Amino acid sequence: MTDVQKTDVQKYARDCFRGVTSDRLGVELEFLVFDADNPALHVPIARTASALPALPGGSRVTFEPGGQLELSAPPDVLPAAVAKLAADVDAVRLALARAGLRLGGRGLDTLRPRLRQLREPRYEAMAAVLERPHGLTMMCSTASIQVNLDFGEDHHARWERAHVLGPVLVAAFANSPADGWACGRQAVWGRLDPSRTAPVAQSGDPAGDWARYLLDARLMLVREAGGLRPVLDGSAFRDFARVAGRPPGHADLAYHATTLFPPVRPRGWLEVRYLDAQGATEWPVCVAVVHALVTDDRAAGIAMEAARPSAHRWADAARLGLADPDLRRSASVCFAAAAEALPRLGAEPSLVARVRAFASRHIESGRSPAADQMEEMFA
Repeated sequence: MTDVQKTDVQKYARDCFRGVTSDRLGVELEFLVFDADNPALHVPIARTASALPALPGGSRVTFEPGGQLELSAPPDVLPAAVAKLAADVDAVRLALARAGLRLGGRGLDTLRPRLRQLREPRYEAMAAVLERPHGLTMMCSTASIQVNLDFGEDHHARWERAHVLGPVLVAAFANSPADGWACGRQAVWGRLDPSRTAPVAQSGDPAGDWARYLLDARLMLVREAGGLRPVLDGSAFRDFARVAGRPPGHADLAYHATTLFPPVRPRGWLEVRYLDAQGATEWPVCVAVVHALVTDDRAAGIAMEAARPSAHRWADAARLGLADPDLRRSASVCFAAAAEALPRLGAEPSLVARVRAFASRHIESGRSPAADQMEEMFA
């Protein structure tokens, strides 16, 4: 790749950190969908789609390759964003119940075998490139919460906070027990291509770090006249011209970025991608805590001091959850700081109460939600 092309990558990376300076919140909820009478059955996407109602909060509906339902709420300030999405989730939950379906409440499907329902070229390429069986498990059997945040006045600070807090928040909301892991979903991601799933390096230069990540990550596909061609030889984006027979354009780079899945990703806003799906009534706690700890400076200062010693313990957090005493102690400080900050951010008293109740049930007892799931599995 020429120096000019590397400069284009650097410019693109800088643009990923340039967004509005407000404090809006956007949320993307993924749910596994089950047949209420026979949870071992796969639910066709068409069956789910036909049961969906009009959504009062304006969320966009999409589906993941295995049939997971995704609701993406339009960005808004905290109380409005949560209220609108909660209305949509309630509407979906009730409509699906009438159709004999239910929303799952965990981040990994360990009941049904992997089955890919969507066959778009993007997913064909992904299935060809990502390691098996873990790539197929990621595509078809996982569900997460993605919290999207504006960068505010200081993108560097929020970028750092989202990373440093990651292991503590993974442990606090671990909700996908499998094979001895509290967060089995994160274990699946950890077994995929690290060039596209590992955390972005933290050198103090977010845009520079992201540019290097873009260049070094493996190419998943190249666009050609006949469609999309998977790249199977391990070439990185910096090898694009050799692989494609032409220099990369802006559209090639932008699409390449959508095939990268680090725990935190910049897109003109901040994507926090490392959180397990929660139940239809528990997800607001996850969203509120992340929003408070990343955007409220006072809460962030307290939380960062508590979380920094565990900032690189991603695997420990996923395996142990809150059973790890250091992660539990850090989570206790973080949740207290979030609960204190939420009224300043306009949160309703009922949401603050739910955060405190979650902390009492899970954080102070050292029991991630996965512990409850394990009890249900072996009851």
